[in-house]
Amino acid sequence: MQVSSKPHASNSLTTYIMVSLFLGIATGYLCNTFATPAEAKAIAGYFSIVSDVFLRMIKMIIAPLVFATIVSGISSLGASGGAVGRVAFKALGWFITASVVSLSIGLLLANLLHPGHGLNLPLPEAGATTNLQTGALNLKDFVAHVVPVSIVQAMATNEVLQILVFSVFFGFALSSVKISLALTVAKSIDEIVPIMLKFTDYVMRFAPVGVFAAMAAVITTQGVGVLVTYGKFVSAFYFGLAVLWVVIIAAGTVVLGGAIKTLLRLLRQPMMIAFSTSSSEAAFPKMVEQLMKFGVSERITGFVLPLGYLFNLDGSMMYQTFAALFVAQAFGIEMDLSTQITMLLVLLVTSKGIAGVPRASLVVVAATIPSFNLPTAGLVLLVGIDAFLDMGRTMTNVIGNGVATAVVAKWENELGAPVENDATFMPPIGGVAPSGPSVAAQGASA
Repeated sequence: MQVSSKPHASNSLTTYIMVSLFLGIATGYLCNTFATPAEAKAIAGYFSIVSDVFLRMIKMIIAPLVFATIVSGISSLGASGGAVGRVAFKALGWFITASVVSLSIGLLLANLLHPGHGLNLPLPEAGATTNLQTGALNLKDFVAHVVPVSIVQAMATNEVLQILVFSVFFGFALSSVKISLALTVAKSIDEIVPIMLKFTDYVMRFAPVGVFAAMAAVITTQGVGVLVTYGKFVSAFYFGLAVLWVVIIAAGTVVLGGAIKTLLRLLRQPMMIAFSTSSSEAAFPKMVEQLMKFGVSERITGFVLPLGYLFNLDGSMMYQTFAALFVAQAFGIEMDLSTQITMLLVLLVTSKGIAGVPRASLVVVAATIPSFNLPTAGLVLLVGIDAFLDMGRTMTNVIGNGVATAVVAKWENELGAPVENDATFMPPIGGVAPSGPSVAAQGASA
């Protein structure tokens, strides 16, 4: 599947979300100013109906999208031979390490900066939370919970981790069976991915309505003072991204040496595309071209970069711990360090199953935090400012994948000299290397 850029659609959605954000704030302010506390609570309840429907729509896409993207990616990997296994091992080693570092930075800074403290929001109704107690999920329970008793049950209850495990086994089995039916099934599942991404695009078109309702509900009951916390959260998050950039560049320098400066210069264009459109997909063709200008072989670029889009979303990973702890702090829920580390491990695994979903980070957090007795309804607090956050984390995903691809090429001795004259560079037809796994699962943003 060829990757195409759709910056205009992405910009339009971002514009609509921003407009809805301010309209929601204005509407909530008027309701908070002219309504009595009892009336404001009733009005906010009506707004919450809309935001709840939007959250349900997001959850609706989780199970089929996890299954399709993971099976499609693994079945493509299995068809590429033993050499690909070696490259995949090195790439995944870097990706997992980067994910742990990103999540840890988010966890550390969220505990130091406390972006959710002082919000003083009331807890939602009991039905909006799970029946699990905070801290009840330990390592033993986590390991036992990984394997599903029934995939139907796992999909019905949106158990992302269990769906992921089933999908991994199914993908490897599918790539190992050398019969025509298996090839037909693999091709069919691969074609489900763009359908699910289109489905997700339809769901995200309701984001402006959900943003408006969420902001109006919050401001109606809490007043505009709640926006101070948003400003604190955004500034804390971008500070965290800056720290993460330093770590990524330092790690790349260890392997690439002074050439990292050339790589960063070449990555500026795809990074700006990603930032302005909040779309990793829009930046992908330019990333392929710039990495090959840097000297990365077509084989490594065409394999590692799509794999990174599935498994290496550094900015999104850091955001997930930030968002989860923000919800806990906003609702006054204390989480001890062992519980936070357990949640970090869960996010490390579950996040690999949602790569490619527009606003994927919200989906991952929504699927994970109920297991830790954190109210999913708290995510409506972040939907309204997600456009600001998505630009930064998407750009960070681009730099993370660019450095990772170059590092793997260096390890495989497939990194040549950078192209000094752009006029002499001939990119692959279509701008996308034909080798490597399907890029159908890349999606709009994380």
